[in-house]
Amino acid sequence: MHPDSNAIPEVEAFIDFQAISGLFEAAADQGRWQLFEHEVYELLQQSGAETPPQTRLLSRGDRLREESLAEMPGDTVVLKIVSQTIIHKTEVGGVKTVPKTAGKIKSAWRRMLYEVPEQYAARIEQNPDHAPQSYQGLSGEALRQAVAGDIHGVLLVTYMPPDSEAFGNEMIVGIRNTREFGMVITAGLGGTDTELYARRFRKGQAIVAAPCALTDGAAFFRLFKQTISYRKLAGLTRGQRRIVTDEQLLECFASFIAMANFYSPANPEAPFVIEELEINPFAFSDYLMVPLDGLCRFGQTRTLPTPRPYEKIDSLLHPKTIGLVGASTSRINFGRIILNNILAKGFDPSGLYIIRPGLEEFQGIRCLPDLASLKFKLDLLVVALGSEQVPEIVDQVIRHDAAQAVMLIPGGLGETAESSGRAIRVMEAMERAHAGAQGGPVFLGANCLGVVSHPGRYDTLFIPEVKLPRQRGERRRNTAFVSQSGAFMITRLSKRPELDPAYMISVGNQNDLTLGDVLHYLKTVPDIEVIGIYAEGFKDLDGLAFSRALRQAVSAGKDVIFYKAGRTPEGKTATSGHTASLAGDYMVCESCIRQAGGIVAETFSRFEDLLMLAQRLHVKHIKGNRLAALSGAGFEAVGMADNIQTDAYALQLAAFSSKTVKNIQETLKVKGLASLVAVKNPLDINPGADDEAHVLAVKWLCLDSNVDAVVVGLDPLSPAMRTLEACETRRYNFDDPGSIAEALPKCVATLDTPVVGVVDAGRLYDPLVDVLMAKGMAVFRSSDSAVQSLALYIDGRLRAEQLRSASCETFTHSRLSTK
Repeated sequence: MHPDSNAIPEVEAFIDFQAISGLFEAAADQGRWQLFEHEVYELLQQSGAETPPQTRLLSRGDRLREESLAEMPGDTVVLKIVSQTIIHKTEVGGVKTVPKTAGKIKSAWRRMLYEVPEQYAARIEQNPDHAPQSYQGLSGEALRQAVAGDIHGVLLVTYMPPDSEAFGNEMIVGIRNTREFGMVITAGLGGTDTELYARRFRKGQAIVAAPCALTDGAAFFRLFKQTISYRKLAGLTRGQRRIVTDEQLLECFASFIAMANFYSPANPEAPFVIEELEINPFAFSDYLMVPLDGLCRFGQTRTLPTPRPYEKIDSLLHPKTIGLVGASTSRINFGRIILNNILAKGFDPSGLYIIRPGLEEFQGIRCLPDLASLKFKLDLLVVALGSEQVPEIVDQVIRHDAAQAVMLIPGGLGETAESSGRAIRVMEAMERAHAGAQGGPVFLGANCLGVVSHPGRYDTLFIPEVKLPRQRGERRRNTAFVSQSGAFMITRLSKRPELDPAYMISVGNQNDLTLGDVLHYLKTVPDIEVIGIYAEGFKDLDGLAFSRALRQAVSAGKDVIFYKAGRTPEGKTATSGHTASLAGDYMVCESCIRQAGGIVAETFSRFEDLLMLAQRLHVKHIKGNRLAALSGAGFEAVGMADNIQTDAYALQLAAFSSKTVKNIQETLKVKGLASLVAVKNPLDINPGADDEAHVLAVKWLCLDSNVDAVVVGLDPLSPAMRTLEACETRRYNFDDPGSIAEALPKCVATLDTPVVGVVDAGRLYDPLVDVLMAKGMAVFRSSDSAVQSLALYIDGRLRAEQLRSASCETFTHSRLSTK
């Protein structure tokens, strides 16, 4: 294969997992859950990666002779302090480069054994919050002695001169165990300033990350090729020459991913779990990848939780029978509001039961004294009691096998320290039920604001309809909206009622059912084409389960719009490696979601806009990123062009075909505008262009094979346009069949190319927007927001199509040979 070929070769990783497990076992027998640096190099050797430098551990009392140095090449060696607690050695004088003579080595060795503890102790006293746990509370001589006691010796390492010391010629590669997404691989610009690079360069340029369970060496290599690090290493920048082959990088990534997936908390056969394995940096010498520093922390395996029978979500969303606990018959409480909303949505009263002693019926609804009185299993039980009563209700549901699914409305189950014990008791009961033969019921919540299911004909939101008007009636609804925060969900719907999803699901605290469970169910619902997700956090390993479900949903042709709240980076401590601080929680989450095929929104308003676009453009064919921009307002046309590129996306302005130019010129000629308009992209069609001119221009652009999407400003203030709802001057009203409000939606419905309209004007034109949206158009109130949101949506759709084309339902594609 030619070295510059775009094809990516397959790599067979030869990994001796037995030998690597032996390293972990030997360290654990010594009470260590971290490998020393020379053990990390041995691990690399057993992983089939690049040959590490020669090393020799110098312990206290060892004798060093000149003749023993003869086997080490070169005239220079490197000395490194060996300690479980000192991670960043350079900062405390723990790395020395000296001539390869016994005398020079002894001098540096002895000096380091005394100076390093002093410098590290001083550093801890300046930053006590960064102290390892074993040093917390110590100071002065006691701290220095503790540090000295943890020094295992000094490592003598072969000095490998790098090909270049220029910026970008060192690389970091690491894997680590994250609580939510399991094993994650990170790679990018390495060296002591790697965190600075990650902060200063735009997203995805300095560092990239991916979930190991959903990628392989080839896929991660494609991601890495987008970084500055790759461009420097491959000699693609000015004055730079290639210093490593693509095959070497690919083999390295494949090896790290294979180790991550073997020593993963998600692998029930794993003898240990790698918590963090990092090489920072890899340097490069004569086409060799040379590890200059290594870190590996590992731990014991943990029992995986019992899977929840998420297929029972079908009973939750499409119940034939509903029981309600907590509805007052004498006052309006949350339970009573829920009862009213269930009935108002059209649920059959004969399938509704109120669990309340002392009554036989209330407002025509049958009442039962308790769950034990049920003669059949409910599809859904809604619990609207105080949190202190929930543990007993949960026990009763499980004991009497009373329901397939339970909705826990109350909070007070894990949000505070006071309620954590109650939450643990409830979750332990749920876990025991899931371990049974039938899997037990599934529980949504607690702290669940409710669910609206149009297909299930019920609404359990405890928000009165006067506060949140509901969308009634039968119509095509292609969206599910899943939110960890019920308030976020109803606020979006209050602001943007046109979103009108088929399902609104508030998952709350995820005491049982998780975001991953709900997405696993929704991926199979044929009428749902778009799924919007608001997440604040995932339960252990549920981020990985969610990503897998997301990949499967995208492979099935669905659009998934995702917003992640809580973006504070992980706290950085002196005892963590670079990988943890580089790939913080939000970066890992965003990377995992994007690589699974999701479209990530950065703001609340962008989430709303992307969800609206996905609903309306899902059926449109998106074949590329070439945009046609059209408006009768010059500023708007220029503004569209100004927003086609950012760090997050890139559109191109389409080059119109000669036929398109001719068709638009003829339209303008008929309208008397030919001499005023130059047909180019962006197209300033002139304020004199009327409704028909706009519609015809959109049509010609959509029929152009060079155009992949159209954004059109509808010029509502132009005297040539019919854009008002009720005006004494009838010629301005949009109830005319030829108006933009009538003609454009009809035209767009016949076209395969996505079209987005812009109404950049005040409240007077809200009715125009409402009519266009009601007719299925995607409409924005500013051109910059329209272009930005459309660009993100197109980018997401194109990435999803690449995943589908590659049949990228993968957990690891590397072929492994284990000894």
